[in-house]
Amino acid sequence: MESVRWPLVTVDLDGTLTRRHGWETIADRLGRRPLFDRANERYLAGEAGEDQHLFELLSIATGAKLTDVVAALAATPHLDGIEDGIGRLHAAGRRIALLTHNPSYVVDWYVARFGFDDAEGTRSQVIVDGVVAPPGPTHAGKVDGLHALAARAGVALDQVVHVGDGAVDAALFPLVGGGIALNAARPDVERAADVVLRTIDFRDVVAATERLRPRA
Repeated sequence: MESVRWPLVTVDLDGTLTRRHGWETIADRLGRRPLFDRANERYLAGEAGEDQHLFELLSIATGAKLTDVVAALAATPHLDGIEDGIGRLHAAGRRIALLTHNPSYVVDWYVARFGFDDAEGTRSQVIVDGVVAPPGPTHAGKVDGLHALAARAGVALDQVVHVGDGAVDAALFPLVGGGIALNAARPDVERAADVVLRTIDFRDVVAATERLRPRA
């Protein structure tokens, strides 16, 4: 039986599967938009690194009811065709996993909603009695998550395709077999990728995965 090319596809979440940053919607729904804007201003100005930026985003939800956060996730505008695209990947014998900086309560909602096979996110924030607790020490690295997902799938990194839109995703592209920059705002992210896509339909990502060949 012929082996499956790209048996594992990993996908970033905010800005990749969503048409706006998911934490922007959470902040709006919770009435905490200034916290989101301030976190982004500090990050873009170089006043906060990746870890601090993630800590500040997670802090937006501190004290909120999980049900309110889930309602915000459902209200976030997503790409079209995510469920259908995942079904097509499954039909081709591929697994698809989320690789994100989001906490488990966000990741779990996406896995259940769209049918992802696996996921890796941050474990620095939890739910206590239905309420979002303050984040603990926060690390925004995705490399460990990538290795964990590949190990659980039983594949080497050069058998993985990663899809993302940010600088952290661009840093993963050389580590895996193929990188797809999806709706990336930065030219350096696109330069690091094997495929550059601008689309609002996730099925275009599936088609690009089918066309992608291993690097020479």
